[in-house]
Amino acid sequence: MKHLASRGLAAIGIMLALVIPDVARADTTAVPAVDEIVSSPNIAQVGHLDKTGPFATETSYNTDWAFRGTYAFGGNYNGFTVYDIRNPRSPKVAAQVVCPGSQNDLSIYGDLLFVATDSQRTDDSCNSTAVPGSAPAETPRWEGIKVFDVKDPLNPRYLAAVKTDCGSHTQTLVPGKGRDRSVYLYVSSYNLSRASVPNCALPHDKISIVKVPLRNPAAAAVVATPVLFPDGGYEGDEDSSATTGCHDITAYPQRDIAAGACMGDGALFDISNPVAPKVIAKVRDTTNFAFWHSATFNNSGSKVVFTDELGGGGGATCNPTVGPERGADAIYDIVGRGKHRKLEFRSYFKIPRENAATENCVAHNGSLIPVPGRDVMVQAWYQGGISIWDFTDSRKPVEIAYWERGPLSTERLVLGGSWSAYWYNGFVYSSDIQKGLDVLKVDDRRLRGAAWFRTRQFNAQTQADFRTW
Repeated sequence: MKHLASRGLAAIGIMLALVIPDVARADTTAVPAVDEIVSSPNIAQVGHLDKTGPFATETSYNTDWAFRGTYAFGGNYNGFTVYDIRNPRSPKVAAQVVCPGSQNDLSIYGDLLFVATDSQRTDDSCNSTAVPGSAPAETPRWEGIKVFDVKDPLNPRYLAAVKTDCGSHTQTLVPGKGRDRSVYLYVSSYNLSRASVPNCALPHDKISIVKVPLRNPAAAAVVATPVLFPDGGYEGDEDSSATTGCHDITAYPQRDIAAGACMGDGALFDISNPVAPKVIAKVRDTTNFAFWHSATFNNSGSKVVFTDELGGGGGATCNPTVGPERGADAIYDIVGRGKHRKLEFRSYFKIPRENAATENCVAHNGSLIPVPGRDVMVQAWYQGGISIWDFTDSRKPVEIAYWERGPLSTERLVLGGSWSAYWYNGFVYSSDIQKGLDVLKVDDRRLRGAAWFRTRQFNAQTQADFRTW
């Protein structure tokens, strides 16, 4: 279905830590009770806010994050919330903007907040209504990117909108180079219907690239629609999705690379020219991967973790029937140089705890944790909770910590759990689809040094070498 490095390295020796040899539940088949919180002893919830106001209903799903300074911007199917996280242990709602349109995926750059709309609306205003699928083809439709000015986070101001083919399921920010005072948004969208529909005609083997001039963001416009899969990509089968676009792209601009999770294909891109990304390598896993969903690089840019959103995020897939290799992460090493680079599979990782049949659980959004010398990430697993795991050894990933709630219900499957769990300035922030904002703190020597890294801006899908934060 988002700097004080030198000080940190000098202070490693004074950090306190716990040694936790085994983080799995004693009985991995013992599902917690409804709303019961369980965790490994090295992680704790330190802050929480329920969904509130117009976002409080069951169908108002919380989605992705973007961070700037002491504010967290949380997407929701009905708009977005601005959280004051000056004190992470006592977060506060600073503002809410009602602007319906799934998924309202977010990215931020300076004073500009970019909001992705992936549902057909009557127009680009925040007062628009949904266009039903039965509407005549000539019915006006809009979906794409909205641009907000958040210089005053308490009063976001709507600046511009850009319509894109198939809307924007997710979007990835790539800053312009040198004297190019622009940012580029790689807009990922797709068509699962296997048939052309209004505003989303097949074949759709491309992305849209939106250029946003920083001096005049109202002039934002689509400047390129590169076809990434001229051969049509993976054709799909009954177990794996066809490639009709990308679900998500993670960029590493400092290294001129990006990783695309493109439904039926995983891809590595050269983005040295930000308006003309080139596919360097492609991989498929028709045995275990159903839907290539998202990607995370390690800090050196020598590995990629791809996630498989088996069941579209709405199914109970963390159980012995599905097994440990489907609905999981796949770790790939990047080998070779330049245009000859390849992605080589190393192993799978999936949380080791069984979830109830009423819990949607599958690999979802996460981010790298800035641990010097190691490859560690935090990741959301919907109702499977939050997992922190180490993939320094690509062939032998290991979980370091976990935190989860019991099912929302034992009677019916309610879409819920952690949509995105990201590390930001020493804390983990989780956007729970139904429960709201959770703030977690980890205390483990294997994360030594991470707490001292600080950044003023964070988009999980635009990675930066944390040594330069």
